[in-house]
Amino acid sequence: MEQTVLVPEIGDIENVEVIEILVGAGDAIKPEQSLITLESDKATMEVPSPFAGTVDRVLVKIGDRVNEGSEILRMKVSETAESSPRPPADPGAPEPGRPAIEAVEDHQSWLGPPDEVHMVAEPSAPPPVLELPSQHRQTAHASPSIRRFARELGVDLTRVRGSGRKSRILHDDVKHFVKAAFQKPRGDLLDLDRWSAQPEVDFSRFGDVESRDLSRIKKLSAAHLHRCWLGIPHVTQHGDADITELEEFRKSLKPELELQGIRLTLLPFLMKGVVAALQRFPDFNASLGPGGEALILKRYYHIGVAVDTREGLVVPVVRNVDRKGLAELARELSELSAKARDKKLKPDEMQGGSFSISSLGGIGGNAFTPIINQPEVAILGVSRSGIRPVFRDPDFVPRLILPLSLSYDHRVIDGAAAARFIVFLAEILGDLRRLLI
Repeated sequence: MEQTVLVPEIGDIENVEVIEILVGAGDAIKPEQSLITLESDKATMEVPSPFAGTVDRVLVKIGDRVNEGSEILRMKVSETAESSPRPPADPGAPEPGRPAIEAVEDHQSWLGPPDEVHMVAEPSAPPPVLELPSQHRQTAHASPSIRRFARELGVDLTRVRGSGRKSRILHDDVKHFVKAAFQKPRGDLLDLDRWSAQPEVDFSRFGDVESRDLSRIKKLSAAHLHRCWLGIPHVTQHGDADITELEEFRKSLKPELELQGIRLTLLPFLMKGVVAALQRFPDFNASLGPGGEALILKRYYHIGVAVDTREGLVVPVVRNVDRKGLAELARELSELSAKARDKKLKPDEMQGGSFSISSLGGIGGNAFTPIINQPEVAILGVSRSGIRPVFRDPDFVPRLILPLSLSYDHRVIDGAAAARFIVFLAEILGDLRRLLI
């Protein structure tokens, strides 16, 4: 015969939301089999079937709100099931027709008197936090409140293994997953291989192609630059320096230094100006300590200089720039650049830098965003200088302007400090006499 299944007694709660429908028309149902899942502000509960039989029609849908006595579904009840005696009840089990509460988020809140509900005992130890295989990440069995909690924490529920009935994800499962994630090494939290995986595309379908292996330097640089870009919140501050007088001074020194076999470029001037700025703003000459909870300020000034070679980019380091003159810096830069192009740099000649400079002035461009060379916290990019009209009352006059691009780690340096740094550096380059102050 046909029976209508109703929402059983659920205490004084009203307008409980239907969040899951577990059966459909034509399904064979056993006694106590869960039919739908309801969610209140305090708990998630499944409504069991009081009969055995076959579902004829489901009368509710997801999102509906029901009360005690609301119709859930109609089913054709098996006569044998109706006439057969029921097995002795488990003293700890809920009465037929009563919902079993799967998880109560607030253990001080009850849906009714204690003798009318069955609490699921918490496990003695937290369930293991396991990441599900990719083929099982299609759906996550969790209530809306758990999904909301997971969204607030930024947790992907498809990666959490549930410990509730039918592998339902509980509140504690999300908390244990987050705790385990924070206990992992930092490198595990950011799966670089997953984020950097290139899609496999057969480009030969579209035309002729050629495959060429990357050089060893580019392979090493690629991994390092990728870590730097993903691991550091980059911000770039742009500015201009008027180097008209500086360039005139440089040209005046060229004949004298050429007799000594020294080629004086703009770079030694930039290095001296950078050191003056680092001394004024020491946070730029620093590194984050382990765990990112302290700043290690460096009392030395070792400047890395990016060198473009046929094999790729390398960054030799010039040590103790604050103690060297322009001629000595020019000679050392020339020697390091030659060694870099001949692939003769030693490992220790590319280590220990406290700040880096990347100059594209010999090529061109107006501005760019250089990538910070971790564990440093800032890098200066230099583009090609050019003549621009600058207003000097009452006329516009031609001036040689050098574009500067300062990338900095926003965890350590804020925008105001970066702006002050680049303004101070521009003032130094605009008037070298300021180095004597």
